[in-house]
Amino acid sequence: MAEICTQGVDTGFVGLGYAKVAFLGVVQGITELLPISSTAHMRIVPAVLGWQDPGSAFSAAMQLAALAAVVSYFWADVRDITVGSIGALVRRDFGNPYLRLALWIVLATVPIGIAGLALSGLLNACNSPLRGIAVIGVACLVMAVLLALAEIRARHQRIIAEATTRDVVLIGLAQVGALIPGVSRSGSTLTAALALGFRRSEAARFSFLLGLPAIALAGLKELWELHKVHLDAHGWSVLIVGLVVASISAFFAIWGLMRVLERFSAWPFVIYRGVLGVVLLLSVAMGWLA
Repeated sequence: MAEICTQGVDTGFVGLGYAKVAFLGVVQGITELLPISSTAHMRIVPAVLGWQDPGSAFSAAMQLAALAAVVSYFWADVRDITVGSIGALVRRDFGNPYLRLALWIVLATVPIGIAGLALSGLLNACNSPLRGIAVIGVACLVMAVLLALAEIRARHQRIIAEATTRDVVLIGLAQVGALIPGVSRSGSTLTAALALGFRRSEAARFSFLLGLPAIALAGLKELWELHKVHLDAHGWSVLIVGLVVASISAFFAIWGLMRVLERFSAWPFVIYRGVLGVVLLLSVAMGWLA
């Protein structure tokens, strides 16, 4: 199916219609917060089903669904950080742990914010080379290896209260990798947090909290881009359907991820990513997927 491009912005999701976008919303919601890359699945699933590529703008805008899910699931943390940091500023209590965590969240967002703006033309372009199936396959394999190494070497002892500015900077830098389809924002930050010795559940919680601004900024930026290209009412309604479905799916995805990490390990995701990467590269080599 031909690519749909509106003033340089890929708006392929509009041509998919409500039912297909709702289905992709389920896929997006589940994969956005699991360390398996939602962007990769938004490229792979339509390709396998013979559907139009929904486009990078759709994938990024749909991150707002993940934002709603993360805020809902970790509402107590979000509330305490917000209220606690504001109260600390009013009292001029600059040593307050909530204020420190709020500043860390901002600091962790700086690298991906700069990189995202610098690469926005390439990331959002129609037929972007970064959305190639081979690129996604390689990214899946690389992240499978890194996550496996993190699991093998991790001490799983530290908690968020023991985090340092160095930890935040390193996790923030790891988050930049999420700009490449197949890497995964939650996957890259979770891997970094595990490698730094955090407990699995604490690593996931830290990853989600530090990623809140990045998720919000990416989603809002794409909404603005779609507004600038004058997406019509039908296009907005299709997008809204995807957002609603994805937000519900994302909430259950967080619940599932936390249960897996608390009771088992990240190895199921390592295996999944490794198998997926091999299958994708073989599919490209055999000509099954373009």
